[in-house]
Amino acid sequence: MEIKVLGPGCPKCQTLEKLVKEVLNETGIAAEVKKITDLKEIASHGIMLTPGLIVNGKIKSTGKVLSKADVKKFIEQEL
Repeated sequence: MEIKVLGPGCPKCQTLEKLVKEVLNETGIAAEVKKITDLKEIASHGIMLTPGLIVNGKIKSTGKVLSKADVKKFIEQEL
């Protein structure tokens, strides 16, 4: 599984990345987490508002920090 957290490094982006890692640790799900900070690369994924969350190539969220429950739901959808 590949998970991308997209954002320039703002507090919201950092919070989303932290939540993703917490969910993976708690569930034992194996995934590669990539932090994308380059604005051109973020835009190339179709993300115009950050933070963005992409799981296995599918955009799951843009422009908001998700709850831990939502992060878990989006990750489990791709298992």
